[in-house]
Amino acid sequence: MEDSPNVAKLVIITGMSGAGKTIAVQSLEDLGFFCVDNLPPVLIPKFAELIDQSKGRIGKVALVIDLRGREFFTSLSESLRTIKENYTITYEILFLDATDQTLVQRYKESRRRHPLAPEGLPLEGIQLERKLLEELKGMASQVIDTSSLKPAELKERIVSRFTSIGKGSISVNVISFGFKYGVPIDADLIFDVRFLPNPHYVEHLRPNTGQDPDVYDYVMKWNETQEFLTKLIDMLQFLIPKYAKEGKSQVVVGIGCTGGKHRSVAIAEYLGKMLGNSETETVRVSHRDADRDRRPEVSR
Repeated sequence: MEDSPNVAKLVIITGMSGAGKTIAVQSLEDLGFFCVDNLPPVLIPKFAELIDQSKGRIGKVALVIDLRGREFFTSLSESLRTIKENYTITYEILFLDATDQTLVQRYKESRRRHPLAPEGLPLEGIQLERKLLEELKGMASQVIDTSSLKPAELKERIVSRFTSIGKGSISVNVISFGFKYGVPIDADLIFDVRFLPNPHYVEHLRPNTGQDPDVYDYVMKWNETQEFLTKLIDMLQFLIPKYAKEGKSQVVVGIGCTGGKHRSVAIAEYLGKMLGNSETETVRVSHRDADRDRRPEVSR
Protein backbone atom coordinates (compact mmCIF):
# COMPACT_ATOMS: atom_id res chain seq x y z
CA MET A 1 0.00 0.00 0.00
CA GLU A 2 1.45 3.36 -0.99
CA ASP A 3 0.62 5.95 1.63
CA SER A 4 0.05 9.61 0.85
CA PRO A 5 -1.04 12.40 3.16
CA ASN A 6 -3.89 13.28 0.77
CA VAL A 7 -5.23 9.77 0.22
CA ALA A 8 -7.46 7.98 2.73
CA LYS A 9 -6.15 4.64 3.95
CA LEU A 10 -8.43 1.65 4.47
CA VAL A 11 -7.22 -1.48 6.26
CA ILE A 12 -9.43 -4.57 6.16
CA ILE A 13 -8.67 -6.89 9.07
CA THR A 14 -9.73 -10.47 8.60
CA GLY A 15 -8.47 -14.00 9.11
CA MET A 16 -9.06 -17.02 11.32
CA SER A 17 -11.33 -16.71 14.34
CA GLY A 18 -9.13 -16.65 17.43
CA ALA A 19 -6.05 -15.45 15.55
CA GLY A 20 -5.96 -11.98 17.15
CA LYS A 21 -8.30 -9.65 15.24
CA THR A 22 -9.38 -7.93 18.47
CA ILE A 23 -5.78 -7.09 19.32
CA ALA A 24 -5.19 -5.89 15.76
CA VAL A 25 -8.11 -3.47 15.78
CA GLN A 26 -7.15 -2.15 19.22
CA SER A 27 -3.61 -1.54 17.95
CA LEU A 28 -4.89 0.45 14.99
CA GLU A 29 -7.23 2.44 17.23
CA ASP A 30 -4.17 3.47 19.23
CA LEU A 31 -2.62 4.71 15.98
CA GLY A 32 -5.60 6.96 15.29
CA PHE A 33 -7.53 4.73 12.92
CA PHE A 34 -11.33 4.97 12.90
CA CYS A 35 -12.33 1.34 13.46
CA VAL A 36 -15.54 -0.54 12.74
CA ASP A 37 -16.06 -4.14 13.84
CA ASN A 38 -18.06 -6.76 11.92
CA LEU A 39 -19.07 -4.55 9.00
CA PRO A 40 -20.88 -6.59 6.31
CA PRO A 41 -18.73 -6.52 3.14
CA VAL A 42 -21.66 -5.34 1.04
CA LEU A 43 -21.62 -2.04 3.00
CA ILE A 44 -17.96 -1.25 2.29
CA PRO A 45 -18.72 0.93 -0.81
CA LYS A 46 -21.17 3.02 1.24
CA PHE A 47 -18.52 3.43 3.89
CA ALA A 48 -15.97 4.39 1.23
CA GLU A 49 -18.41 7.04 -0.02
CA LEU A 50 -18.62 8.54 3.49
CA ILE A 51 -14.82 8.57 3.73
CA ASP A 52 -14.58 10.30 0.37
CA GLN A 53 -17.19 12.90 1.33
CA SER A 54 -15.37 13.69 4.58
CA LYS A 55 -12.77 15.62 2.55
CA GLY A 56 -9.89 14.31 4.61
CA ARG A 57 -11.51 14.45 8.04
CA ILE A 58 -11.56 10.65 8.05
CA GLY A 59 -8.12 9.67 6.79
CA LYS A 60 -7.35 6.29 8.36
CA VAL A 61 -10.00 3.57 8.64
CA ALA A 62 -9.84 -0.07 9.73
CA LEU A 63 -12.69 -2.52 9.16
CA VAL A 64 -12.89 -5.91 10.86
CA ILE A 65 -14.63 -8.44 8.63
CA ASP A 66 -15.40 -12.05 9.52
CA LEU A 67 -16.26 -14.22 6.56
CA ARG A 68 -18.85 -16.87 7.30
CA GLY A 69 -19.50 -18.14 3.77
CA ARG A 70 -18.85 -17.83 0.07
CA GLU A 71 -21.43 -15.04 -0.33
CA PHE A 72 -19.36 -12.85 2.00
CA PHE A 73 -16.22 -13.41 -0.06
CA THR A 74 -18.11 -12.53 -3.27
CA SER A 75 -19.45 -9.34 -1.67
CA LEU A 76 -15.98 -8.36 -0.48
CA SER A 77 -14.44 -8.88 -3.92
CA GLU A 78 -17.14 -6.76 -5.56
CA SER A 79 -16.84 -4.05 -2.91
CA LEU A 80 -13.06 -3.78 -3.31
CA ARG A 81 -13.46 -3.56 -7.07
CA THR A 82 -15.97 -0.72 -6.60
CA ILE A 83 -13.50 1.18 -4.38
CA LYS A 84 -10.69 0.74 -6.89
CA GLU A 85 -12.82 1.98 -9.78
CA ASN A 86 -14.57 4.91 -8.10
CA TYR A 87 -12.48 6.28 -5.23
CA THR A 88 -8.94 7.44 -4.51
CA ILE A 89 -8.88 5.45 -1.28
CA THR A 90 -5.96 3.04 -0.94
CA TYR A 91 -6.68 -0.23 0.79
CA GLU A 92 -4.94 -3.36 1.95
CA ILE A 93 -6.02 -6.63 3.55
CA LEU A 94 -4.40 -7.73 6.81
CA PHE A 95 -4.92 -11.46 7.32
CA LEU A 96 -4.28 -13.00 10.75
CA ASP A 97 -3.57 -16.72 10.88
CA ALA A 98 -2.42 -19.38 13.34
CA THR A 99 -1.91 -23.12 13.30
CA ASP A 100 -4.86 -25.43 13.94
CA GLN A 101 -3.24 -26.64 17.16
CA THR A 102 -2.84 -23.08 18.46
CA LEU A 103 -6.42 -22.12 17.61
CA VAL A 104 -7.84 -25.25 19.26
CA GLN A 105 -5.84 -24.46 22.40
CA ARG A 106 -7.11 -20.89 22.46
CA TYR A 107 -10.72 -22.04 22.14
CA LYS A 108 -10.22 -24.50 24.99
CA GLU A 109 -8.73 -21.83 27.23
CA SER A 110 -11.48 -19.30 26.46
CA ARG A 111 -14.22 -21.98 26.63
CA ARG A 112 -15.80 -20.44 23.55
CA ARG A 113 -17.42 -22.35 20.70
CA HIS A 114 -16.21 -21.88 17.16
CA PRO A 115 -18.81 -19.85 15.20
CA LEU A 116 -18.81 -22.37 12.34
CA ALA A 117 -19.18 -25.38 14.65
CA PRO A 118 -21.45 -24.27 17.53
CA GLU A 119 -22.49 -27.86 18.27
CA GLY A 120 -19.30 -29.61 17.20
CA LEU A 121 -15.60 -29.74 17.96
CA PRO A 122 -13.54 -26.53 17.52
CA LEU A 123 -11.24 -28.26 15.02
CA GLU A 124 -14.18 -28.94 12.68
CA GLY A 125 -15.05 -25.24 12.58
CA ILE A 126 -11.40 -24.22 12.20
CA GLN A 127 -10.86 -26.50 9.22
CA LEU A 128 -14.07 -25.31 7.54
CA GLU A 129 -13.17 -21.66 8.12
CA ARG A 130 -9.65 -22.18 6.76
CA LYS A 131 -11.10 -23.63 3.57
CA LEU A 132 -13.55 -20.72 3.18
CA LEU A 133 -10.78 -18.16 3.72
CA GLU A 134 -8.19 -19.77 1.48
CA GLU A 135 -8.84 -17.50 -1.51
CA LEU A 136 -9.04 -14.37 0.63
CA LYS A 137 -5.69 -15.19 2.24
CA GLY A 138 -4.20 -15.24 -1.24
CA MET A 139 -5.47 -11.68 -1.79
CA ALA A 140 -3.98 -10.34 1.45
CA SER A 141 -1.32 -7.63 1.38
CA GLN A 142 0.06 -8.96 4.65
CA VAL A 143 -0.31 -12.26 6.52
CA ILE A 144 0.72 -12.49 10.17
CA ASP A 145 1.10 -15.85 11.89
CA THR A 146 0.18 -15.23 15.55
CA SER A 147 0.83 -18.81 16.72
CA SER A 148 3.92 -17.93 18.75
CA LEU A 149 3.21 -14.24 19.35
CA LYS A 150 2.20 -12.80 22.68
CA PRO A 151 -0.48 -10.05 22.46
CA ALA A 152 2.17 -7.37 23.03
CA GLU A 153 4.32 -8.83 20.25
CA LEU A 154 1.40 -8.84 17.81
CA LYS A 155 0.65 -5.23 18.69
CA GLU A 156 4.31 -4.31 18.14
CA ARG A 157 4.27 -6.00 14.73
CA ILE A 158 1.14 -4.09 13.65
CA VAL A 159 2.31 -0.75 15.03
CA SER A 160 5.66 -1.21 13.27
CA ARG A 161 3.92 -1.81 9.96
CA PHE A 162 1.32 0.93 10.06
CA THR A 163 3.60 3.67 11.31
CA SER A 164 5.86 3.11 8.28
CA ILE A 165 4.61 5.95 6.14
CA GLY A 166 6.03 7.06 2.85
CA LYS A 167 5.61 6.23 -0.80
CA GLY A 168 7.17 2.93 -1.66
CA SER A 169 8.07 2.23 1.96
CA ILE A 170 8.57 -1.40 2.89
CA SER A 171 9.25 -3.13 6.18
CA VAL A 172 11.47 -6.20 6.34
CA ASN A 173 10.82 -8.70 9.14
CA VAL A 174 13.62 -11.21 9.65
CA ILE A 175 12.48 -14.18 11.74
CA SER A 176 14.72 -16.96 13.00
CA PHE A 177 13.03 -20.30 13.68
CA GLY A 178 13.60 -23.99 14.25
CA PHE A 179 12.48 -26.42 11.56
CA LYS A 180 11.54 -28.96 14.21
CA TYR A 181 8.85 -26.53 15.42
CA GLY A 182 7.49 -25.85 11.94
CA VAL A 183 8.02 -23.22 9.25
CA PRO A 184 6.52 -19.73 9.85
CA ILE A 185 3.33 -19.65 7.79
CA ASP A 186 3.61 -15.92 7.09
CA ALA A 187 7.14 -16.03 5.65
CA ASP A 188 7.66 -14.84 2.07
CA LEU A 189 11.18 -16.22 1.80
CA ILE A 190 12.69 -19.18 3.67
CA PHE A 191 16.41 -19.91 3.92
CA ASP A 192 17.75 -23.10 5.50
CA VAL A 193 21.08 -22.71 7.34
CA ARG A 194 21.30 -26.23 8.74
CA PHE A 195 24.33 -26.83 6.50
CA LEU A 196 26.46 -24.54 8.70
CA PRO A 197 28.59 -25.93 11.59
CA ASN A 198 26.37 -26.32 14.64
CA PRO A 199 27.29 -24.67 17.99
CA HIS A 200 24.97 -27.17 19.68
CA TYR A 201 27.81 -29.67 19.60
CA VAL A 202 30.21 -27.30 21.40
CA GLU A 203 29.47 -27.87 25.07
CA HIS A 204 30.16 -24.38 26.42
CA LEU A 205 28.14 -22.78 23.60
CA ARG A 206 25.10 -25.05 23.79
CA PRO A 207 23.19 -23.19 26.57
CA ASN A 208 23.45 -19.81 24.81
CA THR A 209 21.71 -18.41 21.72
CA GLY A 210 23.01 -16.83 18.54
CA GLN A 211 22.73 -13.41 20.20
CA ASP A 212 25.58 -14.37 22.54
CA PRO A 213 28.90 -12.99 21.14
CA ASP A 214 30.69 -16.34 21.47
CA VAL A 215 27.96 -18.22 19.57
CA TYR A 216 27.66 -15.45 16.99
CA ASP A 217 31.41 -15.45 16.35
CA TYR A 218 31.45 -19.25 16.08
CA VAL A 219 28.75 -19.21 13.40
CA MET A 220 30.41 -16.35 11.50
CA LYS A 221 33.98 -17.66 11.46
CA TRP A 222 33.47 -20.32 8.77
CA ASN A 223 34.20 -19.71 5.07
CA GLU A 224 30.90 -21.27 4.04
CA THR A 225 29.06 -18.83 6.32
CA GLN A 226 30.71 -15.81 4.73
CA GLU A 227 30.15 -17.12 1.21
CA PHE A 228 26.48 -17.82 2.00
CA LEU A 229 25.95 -14.36 3.52
CA THR A 230 27.53 -12.62 0.54
CA LYS A 231 25.14 -14.39 -1.82
CA LEU A 232 22.14 -13.94 0.49
CA ILE A 233 22.65 -10.19 0.99
CA ASP A 234 23.07 -9.76 -2.75
CA MET A 235 19.81 -11.61 -3.39
CA LEU A 236 17.82 -9.70 -0.77
CA GLN A 237 19.13 -6.33 -1.91
CA PHE A 238 17.93 -7.25 -5.38
CA LEU A 239 14.53 -8.61 -4.29
CA ILE A 240 13.38 -6.09 -1.66
CA PRO A 241 13.21 -3.06 -4.01
CA LYS A 242 11.34 -5.22 -6.53
CA TYR A 243 8.75 -6.12 -3.89
CA ALA A 244 8.40 -2.45 -2.93
CA LYS A 245 7.94 -1.48 -6.58
CA GLU A 246 5.07 -3.96 -6.86
CA GLY A 247 3.34 -2.29 -3.90
CA LYS A 248 4.21 -4.88 -1.27
CA SER A 249 4.36 -3.23 2.16
CA GLN A 250 6.20 -5.98 4.02
CA VAL A 251 8.60 -8.83 3.34
CA VAL A 252 9.01 -11.61 5.90
CA VAL A 253 12.34 -13.44 5.65
CA GLY A 254 12.57 -16.71 7.58
CA ILE A 255 15.98 -18.09 8.60
CA GLY A 256 15.76 -21.65 9.86
CA CYS A 257 18.05 -24.13 11.58
CA THR A 258 17.22 -27.28 13.52
CA GLY A 259 16.12 -25.79 16.84
CA GLY A 260 16.06 -22.08 16.04
CA LYS A 261 18.52 -21.26 18.81
CA HIS A 262 22.03 -20.84 17.41
CA ARG A 263 22.73 -20.65 13.67
CA SER A 264 19.44 -19.10 12.50
CA VAL A 265 19.56 -16.51 15.31
CA ALA A 266 23.11 -15.44 14.45
CA ILE A 267 22.32 -15.16 10.74
CA ALA A 268 19.13 -13.19 11.44
CA GLU A 269 21.07 -10.79 13.67
CA TYR A 270 23.60 -10.28 10.88
CA LEU A 271 20.87 -9.55 8.34
CA GLY A 272 19.33 -7.03 10.72
CA LYS A 273 22.63 -5.13 10.75
CA MET A 274 23.21 -5.30 7.01
CA LEU A 275 19.74 -4.58 5.63
CA GLY A 276 17.70 -1.42 5.94
CA ASN A 277 20.28 1.07 4.69
CA SER A 278 17.66 2.61 2.41
CA GLU A 279 15.39 5.36 3.76
CA THR A 280 12.40 3.44 2.40
CA GLU A 281 13.09 0.35 4.48
CA THR A 282 12.58 -0.53 8.13
CA VAL A 283 14.01 -3.77 9.46
CA ARG A 284 12.83 -5.77 12.45
CA VAL A 285 14.51 -8.93 13.75
CA SER A 286 12.71 -11.47 15.94
CA HIS A 287 13.59 -14.93 17.20
CA ARG A 288 10.60 -17.25 17.38
CA ASP A 289 12.21 -20.26 19.02
CA ALA A 290 15.49 -19.05 20.56
CA ASP A 291 14.18 -19.23 24.13
CA ARG A 292 11.66 -22.01 23.62
CA ASP A 293 13.47 -24.38 26.00
CA ARG A 294 13.47 -21.69 28.69
CA ARG A 295 9.83 -20.67 28.62
CA PRO A 296 6.40 -22.32 28.66
CA GLU A 297 4.23 -22.23 25.55
CA VAL A 298 2.21 -19.01 25.35
CA SER A 299 -1.29 -19.00 23.91
CA ARG A 300 -4.31 -16.78 24.16
